[in-house]
Amino acid sequence: MLARPALPSFDYVRANNPDEVVRLLQEHGAAAKLLMGGTDLFVRMRDGVIRPQIVVDVKHLPGMRAIEYDEGAGLTVGAAVTMNQLARHPQVQTHYPLLAEAANSVASYQVRNRATLGGNLCNASPAADTAPAVLVLEGRLVLHNPQGEREVAARDFFTGPGQTAMRENEFLKAVRLPPPPEGSAGKYLKLGRNKVGDLSIVGVAVFAFPDGTKPSGYVFRIGLASVAPVPLRAWEAEEVLATHSPGEETFALAAEKAMEAATPIDDVRASAAYRKVMVRALTRRGLERVWEALE
Repeated sequence: MLARPALPSFDYVRANNPDEVVRLLQEHGAAAKLLMGGTDLFVRMRDGVIRPQIVVDVKHLPGMRAIEYDEGAGLTVGAAVTMNQLARHPQVQTHYPLLAEAANSVASYQVRNRATLGGNLCNASPAADTAPAVLVLEGRLVLHNPQGEREVAARDFFTGPGQTAMRENEFLKAVRLPPPPEGSAGKYLKLGRNKVGDLSIVGVAVFAFPDGTKPSGYVFRIGLASVAPVPLRAWEAEEVLATHSPGEETFALAAEKAMEAATPIDDVRASAAYRKVMVRALTRRGLERVWEALE
């Protein structure tokens, strides 16, 4: 049996407050990495992809592992909340079942005990399972920096594979989601090579709610993962659903538009052509299931 490579040497610091984290990021720059769950960080370190000099543990900072819900303000999820905590939380299950479903689809049960919402988003993988849900729920990411805090809309957060709108001296503290509209419904569909535990080949989140200001009487939002350089919204498909009466023909047309929005690549998990076809199939299936829930 071949031995696996070991972790490189590094200094470990358990941060006591947000300002200490910012100071360490300013002092060490790219040589510093932040630790929440470590499910991606330690794998990349073990494989020699990155060799940080200092690892800063931020999961013990106030609020980083908290989940708070308010009927007026909505949901606030600390960046270090694990996927299993998120998927099991009663307020998330009741008011944001789409987010719970997406979190529960990440990797395996064991990994979800460590993997965090913040890590899943900040890694900016095109295949991040929680990203489409946060996109269609119109989440905002709370970033801490030397000047205090700023919020970035999820739609503006992902800038490229492994790249985000976060600056060098910032870190993610929480994700905020507005209160769900009355009568809303959502669904996350994931295609992998295995039934559980695999990265997504295609991920599709569908979220909808009644809206009398739209010609169709409804707002539909569609988020896609693993089919473009970044997780994205299928805007043209959403426009079709806002202007045409819900039904089989409209859902088929919207699914075509979602497929056109996808710009996947060929890789070891699937071909680009297969991914595009499955975007169409999963989008249509998701729309049908959400429509059933709305009716």
